[in-house]
Amino acid sequence: MSQRDGFASGFFFGAIFGSVVGGVLGAVVASRSSSELEAEVEEQLSPSQTEAKKPLRRRHMKASETDSMEMETARRSLEDKIAQLNATIDEVRQQLGNVNSNSGQVINERPLTKDT
Repeated sequence: MSQRDGFASGFFFGAIFGSVVGGVLGAVVASRSSSELEAEVEEQLSPSQTEAKKPLRRRHMKASETDSMEMETARRSLEDKIAQLNATIDEVRQQLGNVNSNSGQVINERPLTKDT
């Protein structure tokens, strides 16, 4: 009986201790492998790719009239599609509402017959 008394507390202590140690080891291994992986990728890149990886200054793009017309056309197209979807959703809701209301009436209007 003395072995059973300390089992629960030992089990919980072992689980907590194991999770803490596992978490610390996992964090250490992950940080080392990520730094090694970055170094390995940098070695494999050609010089032009490493230069391209460096942060560049942001360029401000000016929208031309054709770009703004394309954006407007795309916006209108999306608005039309949204309107079509909303109309279809309304139709389906009405159909389901009719089905649900009719099914309730059908259940109530069935004649009660006894099969013998």
